[in-house]
Amino acid sequence: MISDKVTKGAERAPHRSLFYAAGFTEEEIHKPLIGVVSAFSEIIPGHMHLDKLAEAAKAGVYAAGGTPVLIPSIGVCDGIVMGHEGMRYSLASRELIADSLETMAAAHCFDGLVLIPNCDKIVPGMVMGALRLNIPSIVISGGPMMAGHVHGKMTSLSQMFEAVGAYKAGIIDEQELCTREECCCPSCGSCSGMFTANSMNCLCEAIGLALPGNGTIPAPYSARIQLAKKAGAQIMELVKRDIKPRDIVTEDSLKNAITVDMALGCSTNSALHLPAIAHEAGLKLELKQFNEISEKTPNLCHLAPAGEHFMEELYDAGGVQAVMKELADAGFLNTSLLTATGKTVAENIAGAVNRNSEVIRPMDRPYSKTGGLAFLFGNIAKKGCVVKRSAVAPEMQKHSCTARVFHGEDEAVTAIYGGKIKPGDIVAILFEGPKGGPGMREMLVPTSALAGMKLDKEVALITDGRFSGASRGASIGHVSPEAAVGGEIGLLRDGDIIDIDMEHYTIHARVSDEEFEARRKAQVMPEPNVKSGWLERYSRMVTGADEGAVLK
Repeated sequence: MISDKVTKGAERAPHRSLFYAAGFTEEEIHKPLIGVVSAFSEIIPGHMHLDKLAEAAKAGVYAAGGTPVLIPSIGVCDGIVMGHEGMRYSLASRELIADSLETMAAAHCFDGLVLIPNCDKIVPGMVMGALRLNIPSIVISGGPMMAGHVHGKMTSLSQMFEAVGAYKAGIIDEQELCTREECCCPSCGSCSGMFTANSMNCLCEAIGLALPGNGTIPAPYSARIQLAKKAGAQIMELVKRDIKPRDIVTEDSLKNAITVDMALGCSTNSALHLPAIAHEAGLKLELKQFNEISEKTPNLCHLAPAGEHFMEELYDAGGVQAVMKELADAGFLNTSLLTATGKTVAENIAGAVNRNSEVIRPMDRPYSKTGGLAFLFGNIAKKGCVVKRSAVAPEMQKHSCTARVFHGEDEAVTAIYGGKIKPGDIVAILFEGPKGGPGMREMLVPTSALAGMKLDKEVALITDGRFSGASRGASIGHVSPEAAVGGEIGLLRDGDIIDIDMEHYTIHARVSDEEFEARRKAQVMPEPNVKSGWLERYSRMVTGADEGAVLK
């Protein structure tokens, strides 16, 4: 065992004395040491209950013959940091989480890990750290929040952001705004739509790092506590059999994950996190691979914000395993792959049943014949950009628009709220990429403002920053190369015409190469937004969005 390095032999008597000082018994010291990594905090509703899941996971480890060791992880609430400087820390925190997990587990010689994340960047951050360490690991997320109810209609956080736009446009009054804010987020858990947190929790299940149910069992359900106990017990089986994350995360399992991503209609942020996860596994995901899979994979689910269904409904319909069963029966998945259950994909989904053919459409009646995400390429996105095509109105999927250019999100939001954006415009938000932001701010505020003002079917957005998984409409993000490294998006000017064709995966500004070159020569780069602290270091080391915004 790895822990023998700190527990066995006369030379480790000083080490054992410190274990005793921490309250461990002799019997506990000589069992496998399992790090139970909890992102519990009182600032994130998705994490406020993780202490209970950690205790359940510890009980599972104890029952199966291991010694659980609780260690913490940081986490950022994307909803609370949305729309201000705090959002610069969200994506960047993914690297801190991976680094701190590596530090704690490697330094203290853990034999295995139970990972307990829930919200946006915490899930991939923990998975990246586990892949880097490559010791037996299993994910048990906190689960999705229950949907809210406003005037008898199910709702979630994304509608709350849109309500601000409606308020600014005079569509609703302040009393209605307050009514909605008190009702849209009724429980603990990750916000109840196919936003980034739930996307990544579902994809952990699809890729094989989590037990069935991880992505969809609602956070308040007792079944979530039971799943945590099972995960705690199962890590001991993974340790016994020496099944490591890199045995599970392979080229084929990543393809399975992308296929499930397309069927579910996951967040555009999965296009950042899956390549970053692949990178830690020593693999490489090209964005064009997403398009190849999207082109042949039908979109089976229309979950909020793309549709009217919520995570609890997906759970009731059979969850991720039912979606995978639909895909597997049609030959879309490799079902021979090993998973964290110790069984194959085929064995895991054998008993899965689709219990609601509207929430999970069958393969012969999909919501669309192609996947939820599309990656566009063209003269302003030579290395690609991404849009959640399943959340875009049909009339916006192929159209031409007039650029309104803004340096940063704040300028754009002021213009939107000020009524300066008109039908037919495309709001171009520059210098918000991984380096330029830094941290690639997520922009739910501008997309929701347009949706709340009923402009989401008439106005597009494009940025080298990110959009939230809760965004809908023609929101095109992750443009690479970004403006801060000389990307052509940074050379756009007011009035430029941009042609978008999501069907053929293209985006093109009607600007000649010669004109771009002339603009480049005259361009004066803005001063960095951050000049000190660890974000300044991050901005120097981070790669482009097309590479997953990993550090090099």
